[in-house]
Amino acid sequence: MALFGMKKTMMVEPADALPGREFEMPVPEFHFVNGNPLKPPFPHGMGQIMVGMGCFWGAERVFWQAPGVFTTAVGYAAGFTPNPSYQEVCSGLTGHNEVVLAVFDPEATSYEQMLALFWENHDPTQGMRQGNDVGTQYRSGIYYFDDDQKVAAEASRDMFGARLRDAGYGEITTEIIAAPPFYYAEDYHQQYLAKVPNGYCGLGGTGVTCPVGLVTD
Repeated sequence: MALFGMKKTMMVEPADALPGREFEMPVPEFHFVNGNPLKPPFPHGMGQIMVGMGCFWGAERVFWQAPGVFTTAVGYAAGFTPNPSYQEVCSGLTGHNEVVLAVFDPEATSYEQMLALFWENHDPTQGMRQGNDVGTQYRSGIYYFDDDQKVAAEASRDMFGARLRDAGYGEITTEIIAAPPFYYAEDYHQQYLAKVPNGYCGLGGTGVTCPVGLVTD
């Protein structure tokens, strides 16, 4: 994932972003691992979570392996360029983050448990990087779909932040904003580590346990 030279760590200005294109990226109809649809419409009652936590190859695997997850996809979000390509995102000139969209069954899991996976599987204190992957596309982010998700995301940040400070880490840099448009990434990125089991995965957590999701209603 770090084969495109130095990544920019400063967000591009909207006026300087690449123009992109009108057409969507073609992707497979079904998930490579579980065979469920990759794109909506999804079954009634399903929940969704969109997060950025570094290289989206490893991040997606975390979610498709989790109980209660119906489908996952990787893509680009929170930037300025419509329907960007991977190469464009890597240039730092689109403003996008590499993100995972996970669709889950709230009868089998919860948004809070999805958040726990997010916090525990990366270091949210690193700013515009994750490990050796440096650039705005690797920033930590939670993109909420409604007010309940916003409240849950902010509460989880505060709880996990306290635990990180106790463990000697700095402040959380995760952006928490309303879900922007999600642009599907190219076919070969979808479920990449299932297709290439020994492929690159730069994902690494802090070893700190997230208290989110431990209490049920």
